[in-house]
Amino acid sequence: MNEAQQDGHETDEESFDIKESDGLRHLLGHIQDAVVAFELIEEEPIIRSVNASFLELFGYDRDTVLDAPLNEHIVPEWRAEEAATLDERTASGEINYQRVQRQTDDGLREFLYRGIPYSDGTTRIDGFAVYTDLTDINRKERQLQVLSRVLRHNLRTEANIIDGNAERLLEILDADEEEAVRTATIINDRAERLLGLASDAARINDVLQSPQSETATLDCVPVVRAAVEGVRTSAPSAAITVDVPDSRPVSATGRLQLAVENVVENAIEHNPSDDPRVHVSIDSVDGGRWVDILVEDDAPLIPPMERNVVTGSADITPKHHGSGLGLWLVKWIVDRSGGELAFEESDLGGNRVRIRLQQT
Repeated sequence: MNEAQQDGHETDEESFDIKESDGLRHLLGHIQDAVVAFELIEEEPIIRSVNASFLELFGYDRDTVLDAPLNEHIVPEWRAEEAATLDERTASGEINYQRVQRQTDDGLREFLYRGIPYSDGTTRIDGFAVYTDLTDINRKERQLQVLSRVLRHNLRTEANIIDGNAERLLEILDADEEEAVRTATIINDRAERLLGLASDAARINDVLQSPQSETATLDCVPVVRAAVEGVRTSAPSAAITVDVPDSRPVSATGRLQLAVENVVENAIEHNPSDDPRVHVSIDSVDGGRWVDILVEDDAPLIPPMERNVVTGSADITPKHHGSGLGLWLVKWIVDRSGGELAFEESDLGGNRVRIRLQQT
């Protein structure tokens, strides 16, 4: 990051070489949102001007990005088709409004993107791309929704089951020993679930209260190996295989091991098989710019609604908020690492959970 970016007070009215009013240049030079003026060449946006907010947020200096393809610098490979569609709309004269993920100096962040066509016939400017950073607002909103709805729903459900079975146990204690044992087992199981929920809530609180700037470079290979060994100790009947390289440095928080442990534990706990299978691997993608930590299993598929709610593809509602806090814990650790959490089907016939992190 250059000195002008570091002091946080750079203005660059002169960087926008459009022949318009001084007022427009003044606005573009001081606006908090990241703004790019681009020329469309074969529907590919080529950067002609940027404001200081763009340079600071995306982590580039001006000489690097000027006259370069915009998408190559900020669009992850797996979002290229989406970006191309937006560029086609701009080229056709259509104004775009869409929530997108883009790659910044701190990893993936969420933006409200606006593509605005522009032409006065005298400049090389065909449009503007405006990026409003929604990352922190969106995360806090979803975190409050999840903690409120999941805790309220699960605590009420488990407490009602414990209360009902405790009353039943008192009724049958002397009459039916076998039924009493069965009912006591239900009470014990539900009490353990409540303890697990409380533990997850405490872990989530620890993650959410940690500084946003805690991301650092770490080697994810020993982190993944340690996570797997921890689960092997607690679930010796599971067949867990590992295929990882010697080293793979990524940008992540120090709680990455906790996220991997949760995914591997879920793969085993939610598998009705007596000998569940789990395969953990690490791959580089997007030309080595990103790293995937993959956890595959042969368990029943995670319900689509639960997957969609956690990844943000579906809204959180009173009926749809996820069945627990484990996946949300993983999601928020990955988010704080500037990465992406995704769910797919595995070659083992079950789930493939993908944690994608920026390679350093």
